[in-house]
Amino acid sequence: VCAATLPDWLTLSLSCLSLPPPPTEDDVDLEALVNDMNSSFESLYSTCSSVQSESVPLLQHNGQVHVHRDHHRSAPMPPHSHTSNSELQHSTTSPKQRRRRSQPMHILAVRRLQEEEQQLRTSSLPAIPNPFPELSGSPVLSPGSLPPCQPSGTYIINIFSEDGMGKVVEIPADMTARDLCQLLVYKSHCVDDNSWALVEHHPLLGLERCLEDHELVVQVQASMTSEGRFLFRKNYAKYEFFRNPLNFFPEHMVAWCQETNGAIPPSQLLQNFLNSSSCPEIQGFLYVKEMGRKSWKKLYVFLRRSGLYFSTKGTSKEPRHLQLLADLEDSNVFTVTTGKKLHSAPTDYEFCIKPNKRTELKELRMLCTEDEQSRTSWMTAFRLFKYGIVLYQNYKIPQQRKTLSHFSTPVRSVSENSLVAMDFSGRIGRVIDNPLEAQSAAMEEGNAWRKRSQRMNILGSPSPLHPCLLNSVIHRTQLWFHGRITREESHRMIHQQGQVDGLFLLRDSQSNPKAFVLTLCHHQKIKHFQILPCEEDGQIFFSLDDGSTKFTDLIQLVEFYQLNRGVLPCKLKHPCTLVAL
Repeated sequence: VCAATLPDWLTLSLSCLSLPPPPTEDDVDLEALVNDMNSSFESLYSTCSSVQSESVPLLQHNGQVHVHRDHHRSAPMPPHSHTSNSELQHSTTSPKQRRRRSQPMHILAVRRLQEEEQQLRTSSLPAIPNPFPELSGSPVLSPGSLPPCQPSGTYIINIFSEDGMGKVVEIPADMTARDLCQLLVYKSHCVDDNSWALVEHHPLLGLERCLEDHELVVQVQASMTSEGRFLFRKNYAKYEFFRNPLNFFPEHMVAWCQETNGAIPPSQLLQNFLNSSSCPEIQGFLYVKEMGRKSWKKLYVFLRRSGLYFSTKGTSKEPRHLQLLADLEDSNVFTVTTGKKLHSAPTDYEFCIKPNKRTELKELRMLCTEDEQSRTSWMTAFRLFKYGIVLYQNYKIPQQRKTLSHFSTPVRSVSENSLVAMDFSGRIGRVIDNPLEAQSAAMEEGNAWRKRSQRMNILGSPSPLHPCLLNSVIHRTQLWFHGRITREESHRMIHQQGQVDGLFLLRDSQSNPKAFVLTLCHHQKIKHFQILPCEEDGQIFFSLDDGSTKFTDLIQLVEFYQLNRGVLPCKLKHPCTLVAL
């Protein structure tokens, strides 16, 4: 038989096994040749079993099993002598066993052998000496003994105040927004009333949001663009929802999976929002800006724990009519400060959902509401659905934060509960509960202070200022007085610091140079009250109600209305404060 007529696998096997050359006769016994090849395979298999560490079976694409040998370490196979057909038949195995040996090795076995070989190579590598054996207890470093990769080291953060001045702070990688605010309060000598916040601000996009207390500042900075910055300012509305939950969500905005009878108590409302197993839903009409366009559409929108959806068919809630607008997990909600100017928004109450990455303007999901209360409700619901019980834990954490190693921050409160009217006319002071009596005591105290100033001026006061002149300038040292700012600037400051009831500031009047203006927020609406000077017995007084209640200076006026509402819609609770870093 010619060699060209033999199968490919038979020709390759003959060349690999170094079989003796065929006889020179033209008539060759093919059966004897096959039996001789099988006996060679059997001897090869026994040799591979004895030197398993020196050979690795590989499964080829054609299903054959080939054995690669180490020619440097193993001895060559001796050539087989030519024998008779009967001797070959005695030395060969049964046909059943030949079929089993000729089948390809299972792929799992091959993988297992390869993994064992990889482990053998890894174990043969030299061990790395541990430079700090006393810390880990092992003189050699192994992959399992190495600590996991954690953010470490210190980072440089730039913090800016409202006046544009900045401060460079070096912080550790695990510092939260709450801890950084405490550090800035200590360094800036501010009053720590637990209302300071760190704000993520994007001036080119016109976006800003208040960081949650548990967020890591370094991680937030990594997702910001080069033009983004951190601002340090007050935010009284951060946890206002937990104080007055019923003021946020009207009944027509909240839908529940279970039927409810009547109004929901505040405790139940909080529990439903914070419980991850409940399914509250915020619903209502919103203006939605089309992606990549300047046009806006009014759509019926649903906010759920799974995301923000809109209905393609009226107010239908069927799944086939709902489309996803934004995901809550990898996004944050921002207030838009330049809505009408930059995005041609239909109203001034715009907010957006921004992914937690460096994004462009076209990737933002712009939304708009009809009024400020609706915008606050939607943004608060987004935060509750995203963070849940973590927000409540931030609110309930003791106000004394982590004590830093080298200082202790003084904690002071300026809440209305710490301001009470006192009567010290007797031996023992008492608290005045009657508002009318408190008003009378305030008037008497003001008159006594004025008489005392006059007497000091007659006897020779160390102050070069006249009492009337002193009364007109002493208020300029207070944090709630902001001088000659415009009406629009006062609105912007009230908006930025939360728009809660009782948030106030005082400023110079633009229409009357001798008068002042009290700017007060009530029910998310900003109102202005003019403080006019009035003269009596040659002395200058200040009054908010056309002379019915008169005060010698603005400090006394503010302290009185912090205790009594009077002609105002609410008491003065939170001073609108700016800080210089």
